[in-house]
Amino acid sequence: MDKSRRKFLGQASVLTAGASLVPLAEVEAAINQQPLRRGGHAGKRYGMVIDLRRCIGCQACTVSCSIENQPPIGQFRTVVHQYEVADADSGEVASFMLPRLCNQCDSPPCVPVCPVQATWQQHDGIVVIDNEQCVGCGYCVQACPYDARFINHSTQTADKCNFCVHRLDVGLLPACVESCVGGARIIGDLNDPDSAINRVIAESYDDVKVLKPELGTRPHVFYIGMTDAFIDRIQGQQGLWFESEHGGLMGEPA
Repeated sequence: MDKSRRKFLGQASVLTAGASLVPLAEVEAAINQQPLRRGGHAGKRYGMVIDLRRCIGCQACTVSCSIENQPPIGQFRTVVHQYEVADADSGEVASFMLPRLCNQCDSPPCVPVCPVQATWQQHDGIVVIDNEQCVGCGYCVQACPYDARFINHSTQTADKCNFCVHRLDVGLLPACVESCVGGARIIGDLNDPDSAINRVIAESYDDVKVLKPELGTRPHVFYIGMTDAFIDRIQGQQGLWFESEHGGLMGEPA
């Protein structure tokens, strides 16, 4: 452990003893104070469309992501939740699949709260983490309203989906996109008017939705065929010690 990291951990020891001490008001106030973007592909803006009409809930994306990115057993960068939704008129119950991952927001609240600048947004919009720089304080985990981040049990640093940026850099698709048997996930450059993602969005424009739009984070994971009830009611706990949608407890209570 380098000296700067050790020094920070020493100063933050009081805070890491209990997540309730993290000043969430400051986190909220910092949402619009984004640092400069760096790295990535200048001129591009990556986004993902998930067509829920094609998702069958097979979890191939979850498995392929785990194989590609090797998170600890029981922790996941992407998951597919299955819900039973009852029709208000007929009472009939149908299954509803909702894949979850980092939304690669245009104004990500997770970025400005990092005290060591271990997470940042690239020029192409992808939010990444340097786990060599990360001190595992969990501020970003609490700031994310989508429960997309977690503390990796093995590295004790922040972890999340990054659109498999290492694959994009060499011209490959993210593991989840490549393995989706229904072709429900489409990734592409939103700045390219001829890209597949822009064609799909244009074809279903009136049915394209994002999660929690009222927060002003401007997510860049778009859903087609999502029931309105899920737009602002998905679980996203602002706390380290709640049950995480990405695998077990994100920490042990003091």
